[in-house]
This record gives sequence, structure tokens and C-alpha cells, in this order.
Amino acid sequence: MVQERTLPQFDPAIAQITKQEGLLLYSDMVLGRMFEDKCAEMYYRGKMFGFVHLYNGQEAVSSGVIKAMRPGEDYVSSTYRDHVHALSAGVPANEVMAELFGKATGCSKGRGGSMHMFSAEHRMLGGYAFIAEGIPVAAGAAFQSKYRKEVMGDTSADQVTACFFGDGACNNGQFFETLNMAALWNLPILFVVENNKWAIGMAHERATSDPKIYKKASVFNMPGVEVDGMDVLAVYTTAKEAVRRARAGEGPTLIEALTYRFRGHSLADPDELRSKEEKEFWLARDPIKKLAGQLVDMNLATAEELKAIDKKIQLEVEESVTFAESSPEPDPRELYRYIFAEDK
Repeated sequence: MVQERTLPQFDPAIAQITKQEGLLLYSDMVLGRMFEDKCAEMYYRGKMFGFVHLYNGQEAVSSGVIKAMRPGEDYVSSTYRDHVHALSAGVPANEVMAELFGKATGCSKGRGGSMHMFSAEHRMLGGYAFIAEGIPVAAGAAFQSKYRKEVMGDTSADQVTACFFGDGACNNGQFFETLNMAALWNLPILFVVENNKWAIGMAHERATSDPKIYKKASVFNMPGVEVDGMDVLAVYTTAKEAVRRARAGEGPTLIEALTYRFRGHSLADPDELRSKEEKEFWLARDPIKKLAGQLVDMNLATAEELKAIDKKIQLEVEESVTFAESSPEPDPRELYRYIFAEDK
């Protein structure tokens, strides 16, 4: 087991969240966890095919960042681990599950599958199968917001873009090129590194000269922040400040969220490379259990209220499977549809 980094300390009282915010964050994380657990079940039952990369353990990053933004207005760019980002962005569970089943009612019309969740309505710019592929796409979305506001005079164009990627992407040329460009152009974007310690089977510490990714921001003269990615209140507080800066025209922020995936790289991964000690260390820091305890301690929720949320979301996830199973397959005659933006 590699020596673990000292996680940043965070006082939950600093978050100053309301009951509504706390329950929203809890609901979103539980939805992500239960949805992914159901995906694993459906995959092993032969209901979905191809590579399926689950997000279990990293829910605090998705919920903490996306829920600090404006739903349906701000943009989200994801990776191949994109189901939960889509859910946090507001894409209905029915549409995400149907996409995983390859059905016509899926958010990508059954053409994208697990790694390519897209929804124009929810400003979900897509999941990207290639490492770092979504980073320049996200910069393009941020650029158009800035251009419409400053050049075309559209005062409503104050949208912020959140770009998610893993630690493995941070040794890729697109990471460095795009951060440089975003800093030069002062783009309204959050670069969110979900450092789960493993790039498929490569330990992060073995692949980079300096494992502290947030320090790379200094090269581009932008703020770099290290945050406990297993504490949603810490992520939420950090993201709100980064969103405020971006919306105020103060430019990009690089956020390194120290997190961990509880399952293998994909459902086809036997997960034999990570030590038992490492897994147990991180499993003990489950972000959902942590938030539940924080909400109770701050008198923002009772155990009964949280159990009611669990039950409600379990029904929502079950309904998404029913919806997906009963949805039609894409019509083979429409194989060439949805290639161009005009064909909706």
C-alpha cells in the first residue's frame, strides 16, 4: 500500500448549508450509488453490454460540484465514468438506464451506451471514452459563453462549465494545452480532477513526477485547490467558490478531489491490483455515510428522514429498469439519424 496523502481537513460548519441543500446532496449521492449498484446487477444478468465503468465511492465529487451550479444552464463534461454525472446534471434515471440498455428512449437514443451519455436539454456535453478527450470540448463550451457575453453582448451568457477527468488524464497533452488556453482566455471553467489513485491499473504515484495535481495550476497562473473528495460538504463549498469566480469573470480553477472507486476499473476488471488494506482504508470513508452523520449532527435531518429518502430512490431506480426493459429498440431504418445537429 502506497503511503496515503494527508487529506485536507474541513469543518462542516463552514459549509453553512440549509436543510434543503443537505437533503439535496444526500438524495443525489444515494441516487448515484443505488443506480450504479443496479447497473452492476443488470450487467451481470446480461441486460447491458460492452464496458461499464461504475462510480461507486466518488459520489461526493459529482454531487458536490454539479449541485453548486445552475441545473439546466451550466455545462457538464464527463468521462467514460459518466452515469452519475448525468444523473447529477438532471438527466432522468429512466433515460440513463434506457441508454445503458441501448434503447431508443435513452438520453443518446440508444446510440451511446455507457460511455457516451449526452443531453442537450440538461447541458450534459457527453461522456468521452478517450482519456482527456472531453477537456478541450469543455473549454469550447466555456469559450462560447464568454464570447456571447463579451463580444455579442448577451448579458444572460454567464454560464459556467465543469469538466471532470481522472488523474490519468493529467499526464496527457490535452490537459496542459487546454489549461494554458483557459488561463490565457480567462475562461469560466472548473477543471475537476477525480484522483481515485488508479488510472485503470496504473498507480498514480508511479505515473507522474509530482502526484499533487492541484500544484500544476500554478504553472498556468490559476488557483489550484486540493479537497477531500470523500466529503461532499468540502467539495460543495470549494465548488461554490470556484463557480462564483468563474461567473464573475475571474477565470478558471483546478480542483483536485482526492477520492476512491469502490469497484474495479470496469465491471470486467477482477480488481486484483489494489491491496486489501488500501480498499479497507477508503471503504471506511464512504461519502454517503459521512454526509448522513454530518446532517444528523448538525440537526438538519433525522435518521428516519434519510431512510425515507433511501426508500424513495430505491423505487426510482427500480422504475428505471422497468422503463428500460419496456422501451423499444432503435429502429434499424434510423441508423444514420442523429449524425448532424439539425436532425433532432
